[in-house]
Amino acid sequence: MNKTSKSSQRWWRTGLIWLTVVTVLCIALEAKQPESLYFDVKDLGEPDEGVPVIKPWRTVQLDGDYGGQWVVAGDLDGDGAVEIVSCENINNNDVHYTSTAVAQKLDGSVLWCWGNPRAGRKNWHHDVACQIHDWDGDGRNEVVLCTKGAVVELDGRTGKERRRIKIAEDASDCLVFCNLSGGESPTDILVKDRYHRIWAYDRHGKLLWSVTDPGGYRTAHQPRPMDLDGDGRDEIMAGYAMLNHDGAVRWVFKSKKVDQGRGHLDCARIYRKGATPEEFRIVLTCCGANNIAMIDGAGKTLWEVSGYHFESIDVGKILPDGRGPQIVVDIDHRPLGESPLWVLDRFGNLLGQIVSDYCRHHCLLDWTGDGVSEILVSHNGALYDHKGRRIGTFTTPGEEPSAKGETSMLIGDMTGDGVPDVMIATTNAVYIYKNTKGKKQPGPVRLGTEFNFTLY
Repeated sequence: MNKTSKSSQRWWRTGLIWLTVVTVLCIALEAKQPESLYFDVKDLGEPDEGVPVIKPWRTVQLDGDYGGQWVVAGDLDGDGAVEIVSCENINNNDVHYTSTAVAQKLDGSVLWCWGNPRAGRKNWHHDVACQIHDWDGDGRNEVVLCTKGAVVELDGRTGKERRRIKIAEDASDCLVFCNLSGGESPTDILVKDRYHRIWAYDRHGKLLWSVTDPGGYRTAHQPRPMDLDGDGRDEIMAGYAMLNHDGAVRWVFKSKKVDQGRGHLDCARIYRKGATPEEFRIVLTCCGANNIAMIDGAGKTLWEVSGYHFESIDVGKILPDGRGPQIVVDIDHRPLGESPLWVLDRFGNLLGQIVSDYCRHHCLLDWTGDGVSEILVSHNGALYDHKGRRIGTFTTPGEEPSAKGETSMLIGDMTGDGVPDVMIATTNAVYIYKNTKGKKQPGPVRLGTEFNFTLY
């Protein structure tokens, strides 16, 4: 080898070493806790007079007999417009099931109704097992719900029962569509009791598997499907255990900071997908154990932040500085007026916080069309920008704030223009806000809400 070649190799090796060092230093610097937060805001009570008011584009008064606070939306009759489905539920010692369902057009007219309107309650403190999905793949949506002892499939156009699948009487805590069979779409379902058992069924009602206390821990409020290995079949984040498509335990999350036996997994969201399980990033919260953690798709813990009752997670680009995405999480079980919403980076560092009267239900959405998501909080109807400033208030005309109680907030295309809109649901009405400045989403956009909607 001549001197020129040896010299070139030395320069190449030196350059590679320096590139590695610089990369490691950059990551280390980014992982350090910022000296100051991007924002630290208290927003209590009524908004300032100068904050713009965002009025509903449509208000749908829920049917007085069959309607309830649990709301999902989709095109039920094939006319290209959204209908809403709302439900009542029966709760007995935290065992609950769907007791009514009513489909209404956006002008408030009733398309159909189902169930016993004299049995249930209108409000919730949990998910209600009712979703909208094209279960049989014929291009038309069905409404699928869990009542006592049965999964019920309703024709989306008429509300008539197409069939019932027998399940355990208490397996009605929630309903999740997933793809365990490797088909072209999610045609399998998961049902569960409140904290211990999950059952998986195929489209035809055949029991695929069941599991009790997966991995030795309680179940999550909503099992989360995700295809980690790219085989076309979902793995299931059942709680602290990740299950394979056949229900076998793949791995179990083990905290290094808290006792996971104190409670259950509240929420799990994909932060980043990857070509391999190790490249996936999943953020999860631990109810009772007071913890939030990021793990990879093989179950390895990357970081944990403990000491607070973290609940629901949103993932999205909130800060316009090129970094991201960020993590938004609420801290529950706090007194009214002391309810924090935190923004974290991918290392678990606190970037900002908003303290309001009640932050439990929140969403992310680009409302201004600048490519950055705003933070939306349901209870006070607030719209916050990347500096934590309230830049708008979604109003709910006719609702007394003291009587409104908890409200749910949903994101979905409600107008058919391919741009996600906002819905706020109370026990009395659904308020729809048209996103006039938002951008169309890439690819096909589902009309209405997601088919696995959850409060968690």
